[in-house]
Amino acid sequence: MTILELIEAGARQLTDAGVAFGHGTSNAFDEAAWLVLWQLGLPLDTPLDGPDSMANQPVAPDKQAQIATLLIARITSRKPAAYLTREAWLQGVPFYVDERAIVPRSFIAELLVNGAIDYWLSESTRRVLDLCTGNGSLAVLAAMTYPDVSVDAADISADALAVARINVDKHGLQERISLLASDGLSNVRGPYDLILCNPPYVNATSMAALPAEYHAEPALALDGNAAGGSDGMDFIRSLLREAPAHMSEHGVLVLEIGNEREHFEAAFPRLGAIWLETSAGEDQVLLLTRDALLA
Repeated sequence: MTILELIEAGARQLTDAGVAFGHGTSNAFDEAAWLVLWQLGLPLDTPLDGPDSMANQPVAPDKQAQIATLLIARITSRKPAAYLTREAWLQGVPFYVDERAIVPRSFIAELLVNGAIDYWLSESTRRVLDLCTGNGSLAVLAAMTYPDVSVDAADISADALAVARINVDKHGLQERISLLASDGLSNVRGPYDLILCNPPYVNATSMAALPAEYHAEPALALDGNAAGGSDGMDFIRSLLREAPAHMSEHGVLVLEIGNEREHFEAAFPRLGAIWLETSAGEDQVLLLTRDALLA
């Protein structure tokens, strides 16, 4: 079989098995391509059409068997592909990931790389906090995007911080990114000019309905009802209450809330949020100035 035939067959397997996507891909073909190319040791951007296409390159039987084993593992375990390959990509940057941390997929990454939040920053922006850092991907991207800043990457999970350490070291950013064990803002240093946060925000009804792939991730990183609520806003309530004390005078908070805009606006009806455009629309990420939080 050729590379393309293996990908197409894999896509049919994934579709027939009813696996869920959303951890780096959005459809069966892309997921199958990821697994096939990774198992063959080929770059994920290997051309499958055009003059340089490798689509018709034959694959040896032993490699076909390895690919079949990987696809079966994806289907039977219902683990996201990133946990099987131990690699995830965000804005073209590779990150190590395993089951100790959520698979990185934050839309905040887009906003860092495309400059969408630069308007609210200045030459005096020097200190950045990535709260709920998980595997450290946003902290790494912030340090790459803004060469003059230092970044604190904080998380309550020691396991997640161990994964973040791998990525900080992988990208040679040990001198600019500090890892902090912190329950919310309790152990951060501040004041910060920019706080990035992709917190647990999934409401109770949605948590119960999540596909198995999401339940393979640490619930701590997803479930926004840890304090006994049901709207997913438990962590965010304390964050918005405490954040101004940890922000510089002109500091801003960039907060991801996924599909929870309705619950967010119900919980904070008078908050002057600025909704930011992402590839998923204007409902996923918002920006709050310190003044708006104080008001």
